[in-house]
Amino acid sequence: MTDAASRLSFDADPAAAGGLDVSGLQALAAASSTGSRRAETRASGAARRGPFRPEVWMNARQRHASRLAAHYFRAFDVLAVVAVTLLCAWASVPGPLLRADVSLLAPFGLGALTVLGLMRSLGRYRFARGQKTSLHLASVAGIVATGAAVAMGTGWALQGAAAQWSAWLVWSGLVLISLNALHMGWSDMVGRWRASGALTPNIVLVGATRRAETLIREALKRRDLNVLGIFDDRLARSPEAIEGVPVLGTANDLLTHKMTPYVDRVVLAIDPKAEARVRELNARLRTLPNEVTLLVEPNGEAETRSALDRLAAAPLADVQGPVDHDRRAFNKRLQDMVIGLIALVLLAPVMALIALAIRLDSPGPIFFRQRRHGFNHEEIVVWKFRSMKQEAADATASRQVTHDDDRVTRLGKFIRKTSLDELPQLLNVITGEMSLVGPRPHAIGMKTGHVESARLVAEYAHRHRIKPGMTGWAAVNGSRGPLHTAQDVRRRVQLDIDYVERQSLWLDLWIMAVTVPVLLGDRASVR
Repeated sequence: MTDAASRLSFDADPAAAGGLDVSGLQALAAASSTGSRRAETRASGAARRGPFRPEVWMNARQRHASRLAAHYFRAFDVLAVVAVTLLCAWASVPGPLLRADVSLLAPFGLGALTVLGLMRSLGRYRFARGQKTSLHLASVAGIVATGAAVAMGTGWALQGAAAQWSAWLVWSGLVLISLNALHMGWSDMVGRWRASGALTPNIVLVGATRRAETLIREALKRRDLNVLGIFDDRLARSPEAIEGVPVLGTANDLLTHKMTPYVDRVVLAIDPKAEARVRELNARLRTLPNEVTLLVEPNGEAETRSALDRLAAAPLADVQGPVDHDRRAFNKRLQDMVIGLIALVLLAPVMALIALAIRLDSPGPIFFRQRRHGFNHEEIVVWKFRSMKQEAADATASRQVTHDDDRVTRLGKFIRKTSLDELPQLLNVITGEMSLVGPRPHAIGMKTGHVESARLVAEYAHRHRIKPGMTGWAAVNGSRGPLHTAQDVRRRVQLDIDYVERQSLWLDLWIMAVTVPVLLGDRASVR
């Protein structure tokens, strides 16, 4: 696991994260609760027990990236099987492969397709919790044996007495060795991820109830679910902790809590018969980017286990069936890596010239770093070329840029107008904090007028359900740059939500293709 503790930072200084240890994270979790006495009590001892385990905290983006590994596993399997198939076909066919008879190539091709198809359809990339590696490898061997049978049957039907039995046996042996070697590595990797907490879901409970106590007690036994905290509107009657999990505040406190980027799911542990309260809490929590689930009281141990199984289910992303959110996220990440790296190489000379021009134009650093909200409310540090005077830098965007803003340098006006100041964000894309296309990341605490922008639209947090982007649907539709009115914020958020719901590879490619001409033709927007 990556060092989760070293990545956590909630201070203005991006370098301050490295000093947080486990106790520091526990104190952080308690810091948003009401009353200093309760915070001190929770930080000092209660929170150290049970499923509240800050030492394995990873934010939702990091865990989601681990879950997408199944797609990488399958890609390597495909490459290995294709390489072995081409090698064996080349060795057994006289002359060039492109001129070979179909009857000589078909057995290898159909055998490879059978193996890869069965690996996918039989779920060999799920790596379920508790699955033994030996049984997994045995199932892979069975799939390869089936592929070999298909290859031999096809070859016998097409070639008769001239069938190349030895070539197909060598092919099946090499495929078996390759896939078993790869899957031993995949199983070991997934096992280490589970041990580190990378695949363990983090939840918070709303309601300090008997249901919450039962769930936490069972989670303690299973150790496959992290309960980070409890929120309850009735603080006066709620305990300070339940089974070692601290009560951190009210449902409203959850909306702004710094723990949110580490939460996969919010669970309502209240009586579902209290319909009015369930509806009211759902309406309030709907503004969060996190999924909200109602925990219905199980009837007996079997239903309790079933409910926890559903909450704790964190298999690797499914690579079968129709396109789903995980596969879409994998495709998007692959797109970001390929296009992002190419763009970084091609634009490196331009970036070097801009850096030199900034150094000559005005005193101060070349780059400007600003804390912004990323996926699932995660706080990220976004890189830009400095376009303002050093003494006028505004890290919180408390005052948005206006036409002829006296804080902007001479060169800054040009690179802001052409959006060249955004080029260093390619580094954020490569590291996975941002995407090439997505909602633009706003500065934390950014204000529209005298009001924080996030408070002007109830659905504002929904734009954080996907990684922020260097460009996006809103940008190419005229909504970019400063937001000066509540109507500007509402329009930006609506366009961002439209993109989140419609995102696809082709839409992303279209947005990237029109970004430059749209921005160069937009002379009215202040940037």
